[in-house]
Amino acid sequence: MHTYKIAVISGDGIGTEVVPAAIEVLDKVARLDGGFQFQWTYFPWGCDYYLEHGEMMPEDGLETLKQFDQIFLGAVGMPELVPDHISLWGLLIKIRRGLKQSINVRPAKLLAGLESPLKNPENFDITVVRENSEGEYSDSGGRMHSGADEIAIQNAVFTRKSTERAMRYAFEIAKNSRNHVTSATKSNGLTYSMPFWDEVFNEVKEDYPEIDTAVNHIDALAAFFVMKPQAFDVIVASNLFGDILTDLGGAIMGSIGIAPAANLNIEREYPSMFEPVHGSAPDIAGKGIANPIGQIWTGKMMLDFLGHHEAGTRVLDAIEKTLASGIKTGDIGGSSTLAEVKEAIKQNL
Repeated sequence: MHTYKIAVISGDGIGTEVVPAAIEVLDKVARLDGGFQFQWTYFPWGCDYYLEHGEMMPEDGLETLKQFDQIFLGAVGMPELVPDHISLWGLLIKIRRGLKQSINVRPAKLLAGLESPLKNPENFDITVVRENSEGEYSDSGGRMHSGADEIAIQNAVFTRKSTERAMRYAFEIAKNSRNHVTSATKSNGLTYSMPFWDEVFNEVKEDYPEIDTAVNHIDALAAFFVMKPQAFDVIVASNLFGDILTDLGGAIMGSIGIAPAANLNIEREYPSMFEPVHGSAPDIAGKGIANPIGQIWTGKMMLDFLGHHEAGTRVLDAIEKTLASGIKTGDIGGSSTLAEVKEAIKQNL
């Protein structure tokens, strides 16, 4: 039996509730499989840790995390006590960049038993591959002068290496999906970065003649997410465009609270990090009503990345069966508690 060493950072707010629920589900599917198990190691890093120690994680935190197979993260953020830029850059971004998690993957799927706000969603099933290390979120720029003359410059940095890596990953996963990749661009408005993006995409697609492709400007693509989401399979996007599209993907599913995400070190030199899209939701923390599905679906993505696709499918099937039976938390139209949803998913495994 293979044992996976997983670093657990529950973080803040509802993270401390949904992470234990997801771990129970993952442990049960591992027992049912019989070929692997998890060894969980918990780290109390987050905003409470910052308030006590003046840092979101210890100075040697990245070296500690390198000893693990993967990282399972809950939610980070306590804006009333710790500014978001401190909590984000002090933990989440630090881990993503320090461990070279250059690809972010987020699915958007119409789940059985969940009502989309779209009138005719037609069973969409989309995977967005987002370049996760540079682009519009590059730490390049500055501010100068003051008053009416103040200037703020934010540079978007695109390298061929990172751009091509994201695109090739999108094509590779499309092989196991519906053989279609859409590139999100804006080359009619951004005169340097997006024409470069288009050029690299055109070069990469030549290596995948069996995959159909399309190129959409990001504004039109956002509209198509609402009008015809069923037309998309895999989408590759820059850091900012991917971030926006994936929140929209959560919205058309019915709730951002159920959306999962993976920050991948695809070279597997360092651990990858799996986290739900939802935030820490401090307004409902501790009430037992948070939706655990985003965290549990995130666990399914970790199973897939570890090569346990059958177990991952089993988890998603159990989620859908639970939703279809009407067992849902309040954010998606139900009245069930976190514990009731968790137990139903475990039973449906």
